[in-house]
Amino acid sequence: MSTKVSDHVLERLRAWGVDHVFGYPGDGINGLLAAWGRADNRPRFVQSRHEEMSAFQAVGYAKFSGRLGVCAATSGPGAIHLLNGLYDAKLDHVPVLAIVGQTHRTAMGGSYQQEVDLHTLYKDVASEFVETVTVPEQLPNVLDRAIRTAYARRCPTAVIIPGDVQELDYSPPTHAFKMVPSSLGRSEWTAIPSEESVRRAAEILNSGDKVAILVGQGAAGARAEVERLAELLGAGVAKALLGKDVLSDELPYVTGSIGLLGTRPSYELMRDCDTLLTIGSSFPYSQFLPEFGKARGVQIDLDPHMVGMRYPYEVNLVGDAKATLERLIPLIDGERGREWFETVCDNVRHWRDVLERRAELDADPVNPEYVARALDPLLPANAIVTCDSGSTANWYARHLTMRPGMRGSLSGTLATMGCAVPYAIGAKFAHPDRPVVALAGDGAMQMNGLAEMITAAKYRDLWEDPRLVVGVWNNRDLNQVTWELRAMGGAPSFEPSQELPDVQYAAFARSLGLTGIRVEKPEDVEAGWRAALEADGPAVVEFLTDPAVPPIPPHATWEQMEATAAALLRGDPDGASVVRQGFKAKMQEFLPGRARK
Repeated sequence: MSTKVSDHVLERLRAWGVDHVFGYPGDGINGLLAAWGRADNRPRFVQSRHEEMSAFQAVGYAKFSGRLGVCAATSGPGAIHLLNGLYDAKLDHVPVLAIVGQTHRTAMGGSYQQEVDLHTLYKDVASEFVETVTVPEQLPNVLDRAIRTAYARRCPTAVIIPGDVQELDYSPPTHAFKMVPSSLGRSEWTAIPSEESVRRAAEILNSGDKVAILVGQGAAGARAEVERLAELLGAGVAKALLGKDVLSDELPYVTGSIGLLGTRPSYELMRDCDTLLTIGSSFPYSQFLPEFGKARGVQIDLDPHMVGMRYPYEVNLVGDAKATLERLIPLIDGERGREWFETVCDNVRHWRDVLERRAELDADPVNPEYVARALDPLLPANAIVTCDSGSTANWYARHLTMRPGMRGSLSGTLATMGCAVPYAIGAKFAHPDRPVVALAGDGAMQMNGLAEMITAAKYRDLWEDPRLVVGVWNNRDLNQVTWELRAMGGAPSFEPSQELPDVQYAAFARSLGLTGIRVEKPEDVEAGWRAALEADGPAVVEFLTDPAVPPIPPHATWEQMEATAAALLRGDPDGASVVRQGFKAKMQEFLPGRARK
């Protein structure tokens, strides 16, 4: 039997070490699907309920494995559906390859069914590399370049294969004019900055008395070096959301997340420092960084296109975080006063007390902060946590303690809804021997999380550790947007756009043969988490939470609280309850001792 182009695609993916392809079938990739049948489903085709979810699963797989995520879709609508997940990969700098079908070459240009100009469609999201295979000899080079580019640029790439090309007999490129040969593999490499630039950076850091470090996902491979540098400098370390699992939150000088969803100690760290070192982060919200001109700055980033953007840094070190820090640390003077370091640690201790108090406040029926707080000590040491966009991200950012060995991520830059459950499924295929916990609001769960529980049920028997726990904050409200309306727009909640139906998430899980738990009282929260974590397969545990509990920004002042309260009382349907909960939460920053309910 001759080898078809589609057979060679799968053979080449296997040669690159690809074990899974997340996709959805359609006649635009019928040739590939037939090849999968001939190849005994190697690499494994993982069927989602929607192509967007396939792309998210590929992103989750890539984020938690460090390897290429691959997704596949048919022509026309299938290719279009991949876009949101691919943009998530682009904005969070994740290597993903999309393989998509196209109408037959003989029909192109004829307004044929499902004919879409895929080059135009993908030219932004896959701007680093998108190409159509028109003859068999073109395939190895196109596929290899797409994979190498995805890895090297940490981005999505796309390979388009018309349906008739998939069915052609494969023939490799020959040793001839206008033939482009190719080869497998990519060598490991490390970028390092010049000695002169490292020396200048050390001089700036040594001159600082109040040093702040901001880490993002680019520092993930340099955990020990970041810890050593922070100890030498007596620095506090704040984390961008994508860098939440870079350092353990148990370290006394780690101030937690930064930004609108961040912590008070991180805000104070940036407000009061005189020197800033940013490592592997393109955190975009400059209002949460030191005032321009107040602090001297140094940045370390692997991508020369991303340096110097967010702050007026004096030195931009282009290089791998670990390799760069290994050269920087010997130049750092560790002899300095500890007053700043002790202040940072005191602020962290106080903030942890505040969070505990806020979580213990009464709410109707369950305080959403308590739901996250109760989960924190129950998380297994090797847990992978995914989080959706929405108010749930506030509680993930503030209440979950990342400990050594744990992983966590969300849609950091695109901040798209609906990623937590497909991320979790991708994580389970990347690490079938580890427990995964997905945190989602009811809006995200209704958007697509419910459908992807069908995918979890379909593949549950493939995972060595069967635990995939989905926690749902059910508050019948698109809560993050509601709070943005109130706090940023000074407007009351607009119920026709914000109110959600009260869906029975746990009952839906049970209808699939999964564990489903519904928690309606505070005293049952911990037991609900425990039961889900002890289940022998995927589980959904939903908590009926109070939408009036505010995700108070770390920099909120009494004056801002009063202004928001005035806006609420001018017509918000839940205004009085919101004001009461907001002032109770803010008061915990000023009261000593245990919680004041």
